[in-house]
Amino acid sequence: MALDPALQATIDLLAGAAGGTACVLSGLPFDTVKVKMQAFPRMYKGLTDCAVKTYTQSGLRGFYKATSPALFANIAGNSVLFTSYGFCQRVVRTIAGLDNNTKLSDLQKAAAGSLASVFSTLVLCPTELVKCRLQAMHELQLSGKISQGENTVWSVMKGIVQRGGPLGFYQGLTSTICRELPGYFAFFGGYELSRTLLAASGGKAKEELGPVAVVVSGGIGGVSFCLAVFPVDCIKSRIQVLSITGKQASFMNMFSSTVRNEGILALYSGLKPTLIRAFPANGFLFVTYEYSRKLMMRQVDVH
Repeated sequence: MALDPALQATIDLLAGAAGGTACVLSGLPFDTVKVKMQAFPRMYKGLTDCAVKTYTQSGLRGFYKATSPALFANIAGNSVLFTSYGFCQRVVRTIAGLDNNTKLSDLQKAAAGSLASVFSTLVLCPTELVKCRLQAMHELQLSGKISQGENTVWSVMKGIVQRGGPLGFYQGLTSTICRELPGYFAFFGGYELSRTLLAASGGKAKEELGPVAVVVSGGIGGVSFCLAVFPVDCIKSRIQVLSITGKQASFMNMFSSTVRNEGILALYSGLKPTLIRAFPANGFLFVTYEYSRKLMMRQVDVH
């Protein structure tokens, strides 16, 4: 049965929201460590040192300080991403001259995912800005960039508006777009290619794969995203965290100053916790998305 496009979009949105929630709950502590190491690499000797110091400073709560904005960022971002992903698949079919029932290749789905990321970026950039600053709050206070009182979601948001107006929420937009376009090509491409290979090895259709295979494919998609664009993500984090007290640095200025002053390896600060987080978090994202979407599709078919 062909679903109404509006109903299909609603199902994609709700499934994307469920997937985003699963992603945050399973991976936020590693994401917190990643942001701290990206923005302040000289404060930490590595993953273990950063994790131990974070725990010493704030306990387990320190790893979950940005839970609210992280949940909002991932729920909103993934809702828009997967809704747009369904729409962009139809766009790709139109461009390729295919009818609506034709299955897209893995490459075509990767292109649709890359295109969909443009829409999710508009939601993701403001929420990630708040999340990153909350995650690096201790380091910002320690370096004297902000006062001790600015340590809640609302105080961070208020500070952004006071310093840059409403458009201040889009600090790091260029670097976010530069990360998302190639990143989600690798993300959806890695996921779909993994599903294709796993299905072929088991003699099944991709839709018949079990939850373990979906988790593995989602994990590979997440790792592919990280490896493809991690230096860009590092620059994005620095722009969003370190521009808190002054004029926003451009992407190229931040990139060149980082490499010139700290060396090329500085662009990979925080890579280890990112890769550790990427596999389970994105595995849970996709298995939650796929199975909640199937459940809703079955409910629609029944009625």
